[in-house]
Amino acid sequence: MKNHAVTLLMPDGEVKIQVAENQHIWDAAKEQGIELPAICHQGRCLTCAGRLEGAGEFDSSDATYYYPQDRESGYVLLCTAKPRSDLRIRTHQQHHMRTHRLAHGLPAPYS
Repeated sequence: MKNHAVTLLMPDGEVKIQVAENQHIWDAAKEQGIELPAICHQGRCLTCAGRLEGAGEFDSSDATYYYPQDRESGYVLLCTAKPRSDLRIRTHQQHHMRTHRLAHGLPAPYS
């Protein structure tokens, strides 16, 4: 299985991790000692939201609720996303993603 370098742009600095193509980014971060927010681990609550910085591909098919508008705006649900290329992701974007969802008439739990 191919691994990808995922750079997490966290509030307190930048961290680079290796994530297998069949692994969720959140799970790989946890295994490598990095604490990221999450509640449901189903791609529903938006607590794990990140935002893609630059180009990159990921598989979001494991998310319970993930919409084309989310992808178009670069949002990534780290608990259910699997990398398909190297990625740079700004973490802790749950409030921004909720605002985005509300603006598009999409479900935004805990808003």
